[in-house]
Amino acid sequence: MAEVERPLSPHLGIWRWGLSMALSIAHRASGIANALTMLIIVWGLVAVAGGPDYFRLFRGYMTSALGRLVLFGLTFTLMLHLCTGVRHLIMDTGRALEPQVNRRLGRLVVIAAVVLTFGFWVAAYHMAGLI
Repeated sequence: MAEVERPLSPHLGIWRWGLSMALSIAHRASGIANALTMLIIVWGLVAVAGGPDYFRLFRGYMTSALGRLVLFGLTFTLMLHLCTGVRHLIMDTGRALEPQVNRRLGRLVVIAAVVLTFGFWVAAYHMAGLI
């Protein structure tokens, strides 16, 4: 049977990377990261149930510089997923589909995720009496 050359999907040669595409992919990736965050939450719950020594070990990991960096990053993925989810809901209603409005909304989503992340950590440190 002769080999038939089929055309490639148009998106491979036409579409360029843009903020909207990157945010859509980031929404999926942050959802996966948030699902993996559940492992840390379960680890913490097991540590609480395991007694003071095991919880002290867990707390030591989570309060180390690397642990705080991981928690900060996971907080950002949560806030990004929240904001991009709201963006998807807005777009599902047929709004913000025009390129200019979509770009503005995309920028707003990134800014909101950063502000919410820092706001969460400032509030957490304030409630803990560290600032």
